[in-house]
Amino acid sequence: MQTATNLAVPATAGRSTRRHGIAPLRRSQWLLVMTAIILSVLIIGVPMAVIFTYAFREGVAVYFSQIAQPATLHAVWLTVLTALVVVPINMVFGICVAWLVTRFRFPGRQLLVTFIEIPFSVSPIVAGVTYLFLYGSQGLLGPLLESYDIKIMFTVPAIFLVSLFVTSPFVARELIPLMQAQGSEDEEAAITLGATGLQTFFYVTLPNIRWALLYGAVLCNARVMGEFGAVSVVSGAIRGQTNTLPLQIELLFNDYNVTGAFAASSTLALIAVVTLILKYLLERKQMS
Repeated sequence: MQTATNLAVPATAGRSTRRHGIAPLRRSQWLLVMTAIILSVLIIGVPMAVIFTYAFREGVAVYFSQIAQPATLHAVWLTVLTALVVVPINMVFGICVAWLVTRFRFPGRQLLVTFIEIPFSVSPIVAGVTYLFLYGSQGLLGPLLESYDIKIMFTVPAIFLVSLFVTSPFVARELIPLMQAQGSEDEEAAITLGATGLQTFFYVTLPNIRWALLYGAVLCNARVMGEFGAVSVVSGAIRGQTNTLPLQIELLFNDYNVTGAFAASSTLALIAVVTLILKYLLERKQMS
């Protein structure tokens, strides 16, 4: 009996200690959760609520009439067109770069990876000015282009070019770590069994990287549609011609059309919400 009692006391004490040790951890967890919720509401929820409140403050009919303005519809169309052109090109570029970096060893490999990430560290305004000095009428290649009657700056192709530069690292940045972690054993096995290079890519490599590829494409699409700085420099912000949706929002604000500006902003916000939902779903797929 004495032995049993002596054994029971430490066990009870251990349970009590564990209970007392868990309580502070739970309180700290609740504190972190509440802090995250409060910050999310203040930083994200309140601005989103303001956007939609001002967009619909004059009624649904006025909201849709503002969206249906020709200049705004053109801005929406040009924004979507830019994404349709830029995202597939960056997907191909990201796959090629990731394949080169992860499947081959050559001098300057790490330098190439650093070079790919330059658009992340360069301000979009600087990128736009660089393209202006390169392809503008007074730029490095401007006189040569003018001699062939080719104009790039302040046109839609200029928007495509600068958007390609700004968003070029997104897909590659998602694929390189994944392909490095996966290794090349599957590709080597396929080639050993007689598969060609294209068969190996489409039946082995691409299925292995599909979720990371789509995830990078979603991030690239979000950046393309929301890009303002670089596009504002090279497009000229010509109303109804080279205005993307972010530029159109600024013009509407400058025209004191607050309802129209917030209606256009809500369209861009809805695109962002859809992008975040796709991002979340792809993350779930990638984790599973």
